[in-house]
Amino acid sequence: MRLRDALSIRRGDVVAFIGAGGKTSALFRLAHELSDDGWRVLLTTTTHLAPREIKQASLAAQLTPNVSPAMITTWLNEHRHVFLYARVDKRRSKIVGLHPDVIAELMDSVNSDVLLIEADGARRLSLKAPFDHEPVIPADTSVVVPVAGVDVLGQPLDEDHVYNASRIRERYGFPEGSAVLPPWVALTLRDPELGMRGVPASTRVVALLNKVDSHGYQCTQARRIAQLVLRSPRINAVALGAMQSAVDPVHELQRRVTAVVLAAGMSTRMRKPKLLLPWDGGTVIESIVSRLTLSAVDEIIVVTGHYRDKIAKALADQPVRLVHNPHYARGEVLSSLQAGLRALPDTKSACLVVLGDQPAIDTRIVGQVLSAYAQGDGEIVTPTYRGRRGHPVLIDRRFWPELLSLPRGAPRDVLKHYPEQTVLVPVDTDSILRDIDTPEQYQQELLRAGLGNS
Repeated sequence: MRLRDALSIRRGDVVAFIGAGGKTSALFRLAHELSDDGWRVLLTTTTHLAPREIKQASLAAQLTPNVSPAMITTWLNEHRHVFLYARVDKRRSKIVGLHPDVIAELMDSVNSDVLLIEADGARRLSLKAPFDHEPVIPADTSVVVPVAGVDVLGQPLDEDHVYNASRIRERYGFPEGSAVLPPWVALTLRDPELGMRGVPASTRVVALLNKVDSHGYQCTQARRIAQLVLRSPRINAVALGAMQSAVDPVHELQRRVTAVVLAAGMSTRMRKPKLLLPWDGGTVIESIVSRLTLSAVDEIIVVTGHYRDKIAKALADQPVRLVHNPHYARGEVLSSLQAGLRALPDTKSACLVVLGDQPAIDTRIVGQVLSAYAQGDGEIVTPTYRGRRGHPVLIDRRFWPELLSLPRGAPRDVLKHYPEQTVLVPVDTDSILRDIDTPEQYQQELLRAGLGNS
């Protein structure tokens, strides 16, 4: 996945990179991606950079009184991405960036497609806590990217390895010199006084974990950090990748996905509440929920209907949110999904639609579906077994308005119109196709699961 796609950059955006562990690499990687697509990209910094770093720009120029907005626009048309700075500090061998007021004037007078800003420094370290005077983020910034490098994991929490480490230790009481752990990185990134310090309230925030391998233990640690970072409602998503990679720099984009379990049916063919039938020491619905809790979904919503009170009692000790569908008697799948979608806040990026009568749901398949979404393979993700589609199905929020406006029918009546946005994930089990509508199916599933006649 390209960085521009992970950040969802639009024309007119002002993007500020803060933090540590690869800000400059990310800044120029994004600039090259956008300029390759024909965009005119203006770059600058509100801090200081080494002269060798700005050599990555097609053109680097000092903003003197003789440089007019028309000249800058001409440079952009010719070179596609241009880095502007205020002056050279020869004593420190540093490029001095622009004041935010100057940046605001440029935004009003220069005809660029996007403005990219490095808004603080980190002495080439991989994790930082800011000092009181930083970061310097212009007020009109629309996207902020807090950055950290995962190579800080296992390193001592001291000033040689973490920028302003004392501030992190003072805030959380971590011992000086102790090895940095994944939760420490997450806490630092999402903390309003540390990684989110100075971020304007109106901006969209996508954190970036840099120097991440595409697989293996390091990637697993990065995913754990991302899940913890996303506990902050201010952060929209977390990108995992390697900015100096020869291929697309983002491996995954971790976002909040809510599992919506459809449990509002009347169990007409079963002639008893099928979701409350015994299963593996509990009930069918308890088994499904317990399996989902082992996955990386952000939240679990159970949509109830005819057996509302009984299901609520069965799930009283489970980490779920119950939503009642008052229209369960008509169009139960669609109306239940609509009830679940209406209950989701704007911070959710996708829903995972789970049938409440599939107790054999496989956590591996849930993981495969979530991974396909995180890797940007599609916005609708459906598992398939030997060419047949099953559940659970992941649906990005861009399709929710259309689903909510559907008066009748089934969700597939909307989803079938988006084949290019749909990815099919082949799986090695037909559990995605099986449910328990009848007593015979229930007994068959018990035998398949090795539960006998429990």
